[in-house]
This record gives sequence, structure tokens and C-alpha cells, in this order.
Amino acid sequence: MSLGKILWVDDEIESLRSQILFLENKGYEVKGMTNGFDAIDFVKENPIDVVLLDETMPGITGLETLAKIKEVNQQMPVVLITKNETENLMDDAIGSQITDYLIKPVNPNQVLLSLKKIIDNKRLVAEKTTTAYQQEFRSLFMALNSNPNYNEWMDIYKKLVYWELEMEKSDSPEMREVFQTQKQEANTEFFKFISKNYARWVNPRAEEGPIMSHTLFRFKVMPHVEKGTPTFFLLLDNLRIDQWKAIQPIFAENFRIAEEDSFYSILPTATQYSRNAIFAGLMPIDIEKQFPNQWKNDDEEGGKNLYEEDFFRAQMKRLKRDDLKFSYTKVLNYQAGQDLVNNIHNLLNNDINVIVYNFVDMLSHARTEMEVLKELASDETSYRSITASWFEHSPLHQALKKIADKKINLILATDHGSVRVKTPYKVIGDKQTTTNLRYKHGRNLNYEAKEVLAFRDPKEAGLPVPTVNSSFIFARGDGFLCYPNNYNYYVNYYRNTFQHGGISLEEMIIPVIRMTSKNG
Repeated sequence: MSLGKILWVDDEIESLRSQILFLENKGYEVKGMTNGFDAIDFVKENPIDVVLLDETMPGITGLETLAKIKEVNQQMPVVLITKNETENLMDDAIGSQITDYLIKPVNPNQVLLSLKKIIDNKRLVAEKTTTAYQQEFRSLFMALNSNPNYNEWMDIYKKLVYWELEMEKSDSPEMREVFQTQKQEANTEFFKFISKNYARWVNPRAEEGPIMSHTLFRFKVMPHVEKGTPTFFLLLDNLRIDQWKAIQPIFAENFRIAEEDSFYSILPTATQYSRNAIFAGLMPIDIEKQFPNQWKNDDEEGGKNLYEEDFFRAQMKRLKRDDLKFSYTKVLNYQAGQDLVNNIHNLLNNDINVIVYNFVDMLSHARTEMEVLKELASDETSYRSITASWFEHSPLHQALKKIADKKINLILATDHGSVRVKTPYKVIGDKQTTTNLRYKHGRNLNYEAKEVLAFRDPKEAGLPVPTVNSSFIFARGDGFLCYPNNYNYYVNYYRNTFQHGGISLEEMIIPVIRMTSKNG
């Protein structure tokens, strides 16, 4: 079997016979040609993996041939072989998208190395990834079974994200399947861990627990706020750690990443609970007590996140930082994004600027509503890719670029993540039962106990009691909660969509990233 088809174009091709023989012995098919015109015609008619191209040839030069080959096939890898090391030539060649260049006289091993880099790169990376994951599999397995604490769980999840992204380079379906099984097992153990510890963490007298939504500002934002250097707190709604990793390189072009960390979303991992908790610095039960008119339960009419700015102002006062000048901007649509671009310079006069950007949430909800998005974000890989593509072209990216040269702090966080749901769980409830697929509250809920975490008394989970005898249930892993009526329709409609509100690593362990300007 051939390792690859090579076209070698050189007006002195006869003198390269020994080199061609060397490559053929290594398993490559090599076709030799003496001029650019023939080479261009050949590329039009035949599949080729790499072109080796002499730069100085009579008739039509290497660079002219290169341009014509690129017209035929933009993606064709071309290695330029030249006697000439002038900078101009290199600039021209690189500008014309050569894949590699070699300086004459070339020895056979140089050519071989270049071909390996180009043709075998994907295969070698895939093989290396698979071998490395096989070694890591065991240590992840050990970590899962050694009763990890909340910090160790954050490490385990970061490792799983790392391997999930590495797996994209491997084309081994078997290894991906092994990985998916391991991730599922991790979520099963994580559910047990949360079931055992959550109520203890959110108890107001808790001695210890992770940083969570309601303590995020106190511990991860306020310590970095200083007068004279504006701090931008950017809450990108519904952003998982793997999605952060997809947009990290775009941020890194303009900002220095000072600290990558994570924290735990409260339950339900849904916007009106977790985001209000972030801005109020309080658990939902306490928000309801202190702001009885502003807090709305799921079953009440009206918007559930309309008072974040009021909650934030009250938190600043409680933290004795109400001397700070702050702004609050919420972007729910493209026009509001454009307004942010136009207004971002004015925000530099404040100590803290809160920007809530709703896009990713719209995407994941739309994911279930719009068939187009079902096609676009059908799995984790495409979900990450669509997030990166959106961010790169978004008004948010434009706005941040406008202030990247100013001395600022930028803290990026989110309110919760999302999980791709696959396993339906039946739940029976009365008319007042809420419709969310990952958590429900209501009276007389009927469910399979092992499929959910239930709080018969919501106060134990730091949650308001919407109606007397109301209990909350949270789905585990990749489960989603369906009613028996119309069961099959809902199962088929929602399976493989991204949802949030329940208990999974993807929804609960979420990024908080601190960045500074590169010249700050």
C-alpha cells in the first residue's frame, strides 16, 4: 500500500533518480516531471498528496507554477525546493501558501522528513493520542474510585475535557467509545458525590465547600478590583469548559490569561437560579427573603432575570464596596451587541463593568427549537465549533478588541453549562409541575428514586418553597425528565439536545478565567 502520491517537478529530474528511488523504497509513489506546464496539467487530472517543486526552472518559474497549482487545488500541499535563501523569495513563497521549503542541495532524509510531516502528521498525532489516552485511562479510573473531593473533581473534569479535545485528533471510533464510557462513569460517580455533599455545602453554617455561584463575586472577582484599573466582569451565558477551550485562542490574541479556574454552579443549573445567585451573592432562598417582590418562581408569570442589577447593587453594599462606580449591560440580541461596541470606551471610566451576554444560551435553547440548529450542533464537537465561530464574528469580540490595548482586568465566567441528554426518565406530576427537562418542582411528583436527586424540603438545597409540599428533583448524568403522555414524541424530539438544570460535570463545573491586557 502506498504511503502517498508525490509529484516531483525539477528541470534536472534525471539527476534526482537516486532520491526518487529512496522515497519509493520507503513506500511512496513518485512521479517525476521536468517543467511547470506539465505539472499543472497533471495535477488537474490526477490525485496527488504532495508536490515537490523546484523554484528555478526555465519557461515557468516555481512560484508561477505554485500559483497555478493553488488555482487548481487550494489545499494541495507544496514543498518549494530552492538554492535561493533570500528573504524576499521566502516572503513570496510563504505568502503563496507553501507548506514547507527545502534548501538545495537536499538530502533524501530531509525530503522524507518533510513528507512525513505533511502526509503522516494526522496519522502520527492520532496514534500518539490513542496511546497517551490508554496510559491516562488507568489513572483517571483510579482517580474516580478514590473518593475524590470537590477540588479533585474539578481536576478530573478538566482532564476529561482535555482528552475529549485530544480525541478529535484521533480517528479511532473505538477509543472515542472507550472515552465516552469513561465520561459516563465519571458522571455516575459525580452524581453520587453531589447527592451526598450538596446540602452540606449550601447550609449557611457550612464550614467548607467549593466556591459556588453565590460566592463567586466575593472570592473570584472582588479581590482583583482596584480603583484606577477598570475590571470587566463578562458573564457568557451557558458556557462549558470545553467551549471556553474552543474560544480561548481567540481571547489569547488580545489578552494575557492570568488564571484559569473553575467553580460550581448551584442547583438548579438554570439561568434564573444560578445567575441571580451570582449577582445577589445569595442562595435563592435568601434572595426571596430579601427581595420578595423581585424573586419569581418557575410557575409565576414574568421575566425571571429582570433584577440582576438591583441584586448586584445590594451585594456591593453588603461587601462594603458601594463606593465603586459600576455599570451593568445586558446583551440579548445583535443590536444590543452593536450598542456595546459603540459604547465600550465610555465604560473605561468605571471601576467594575458587568456585561451579561446571552448568546450561548439562545443557541442551546434554539438547538431544540430549530431544526437547522439540530443539524448544526448535533454533538459536542460541532457545539464547540459553532461557539468558536460565533464568538470570533460577534459584536462581543469586536468590543473587547477595542479595549484590548487599555490597562484593564477581564474576568470571564458563566452561570451554568449544559449536557447532551440521551436517557429519558418518566416523571408523573400534577398540573402545577414545571416543564424543565433537567429539574422539576411540584407537589405529588412520582419518579424513580435512583434516577434523580430529590429534595422533599427545598430549603435543604437553599431553594424557596414555591407551594406547600413542593419538592425539587434533579436529573442525573445525561437523563431528561418526560411525562408519560405523549412520551415517545418528547423522547424523540429532545434526545441528543443540549439541556441544563440538572446534575452533571458539564453543567456544574464551569469556568472562571482572569485575563489582563497584554501591555497592561
